[in-house]
Amino acid sequence: MLQQVLSYQIADSIDLKAFKSAFKAELYFSDTDELFYTVDEGQYIYVFKYGVVCFLNYDPIRISEFLRLISSNCRNAFDQNLTEEFKIQTNAGKNKIGFNSIEIEGAAIEVLRLIMLTVSQSVALDYYEEQTTKLIEETNYHTQILEAKGRLNISGINLKKYIGKTLVLKNRIAENLYIFDSPPETWDDENLNKIHTDLKRTFDLQERFRDIQEGLSIVKDNLELFRDLLQYRNSYRLELVIIILILVEVINIFAQKIFK
Repeated sequence: MLQQVLSYQIADSIDLKAFKSAFKAELYFSDTDELFYTVDEGQYIYVFKYGVVCFLNYDPIRISEFLRLISSNCRNAFDQNLTEEFKIQTNAGKNKIGFNSIEIEGAAIEVLRLIMLTVSQSVALDYYEEQTTKLIEETNYHTQILEAKGRLNISGINLKKYIGKTLVLKNRIAENLYIFDSPPETWDDENLNKIHTDLKRTFDLQERFRDIQEGLSIVKDNLELFRDLLQYRNSYRLELVIIILILVEVINIFAQKIFK
């Protein structure tokens, strides 16, 4: 049977505690970071605190209804959601993974949950990649101006905001690092572990995560350079003010002696 996974990054984060108390479907698995619901036969919803909702075998109308329902529990909900789609062929002769689909023996709920988890990790990485790219582009803009004009065109306040934006993204990724680890269910199940390993390789999770980390490191290095240049510029201005004040005082002393 062919089944469809659709995963959406809908917000910066989701308040799972509040949503759990409001949504009364059958809860198959839950912890502080994830809620996994079995709604109807063969239909599942996976909700993650890092702003992702994943559906298995849901039609667009019911997906839209659910997203409207959960929107009140979202922090910084997006106008345009990032989406990832994946196909599952259940009751296949053997496990086989392709570019955007997987064939699995049987239809065990733990295997389906693992697939939904990995697709959700991938769409979360799409979001982090997008945010990192924006920071890099903004950094390159200021670097090019520095190259062309020999000075920065960013104020101290805007630089602090820029640094804050970078730190928020780095902290958010660090906060959700667990999403890139193997889930506990795979530790004692060789079949689950192999499926998870193959899925991570198919979605390039580790490589994409490393690219994000490297991108943020580049931004961090540039920000440190910008900060040093601004500190030097402020120090230079302060020294210039002090020199002018001393000069004014010297002129004042000479003037008093002359007119005296």
